[in-house]
Amino acid sequence: MKTALAALLLLSALPCAAQDQPVGASDAGVGKLLDQLQYKYEVDEDGDYKLLMEVDAETERSQLVFVRSAVERYGNHRIREIWSYGWRASGDSFPAVVANRLLEASNSLIMGGWVKQGQNAVFVVKIPADAGAEALDDAIGAAVRSADEMERELAADPASDEY
Repeated sequence: MKTALAALLLLSALPCAAQDQPVGASDAGVGKLLDQLQYKYEVDEDGDYKLLMEVDAETERSQLVFVRSAVERYGNHRIREIWSYGWRASGDSFPAVVANRLLEASNSLIMGGWVKQGQNAVFVVKIPADAGAEALDDAIGAAVRSADEMERELAADPASDEY
C-alpha cells in the first residue's frame, strides 16, 4: 500500500501534458506567420493549417504539411507541432524493417523525428508555440524534406507521390 501511494505521489509531482487550444479552433497567429512567409494554406476541419509545398518543380513532387493550431503544454513549455505524412502501412503494424528504418532516420535528424499514428508514419517537428516566422519556416522545411525523402525511399514506386 505504501508503495502504491508513493508511486501516485511521484506521478502527481511530474509535469503533465495538456492542450492550450480547444480542438477544432484555428490559431490566428499561425495564419499571420504563414501570411508573412507568403505561403498558401487552408484551415482543415481540426483547425490546423494545411499547406501543399512544392518539393521539386521538375518532377512535380509536392508534400503536404500541417501546422497544428493546438498547443501542447509540458510544465512551463508550450509546444506547437508541424506534421508531414511519409508512409502508410497496409495494416495496424509497421513491418520491422520499416520501423527500424524510421528509428534510424530519426537518430540522424537534427530537427524532428518519426512517429506512428495509426497506420501512418508521420514526421513531426516540435517548436515553441510562440516561435517566429523564421523558426516556423525552418520547421516546415525540415518536415517537407524529411517526409518526402522517406516517402520516396519506402514507396514501392519511388516516382509515386501520395503525400
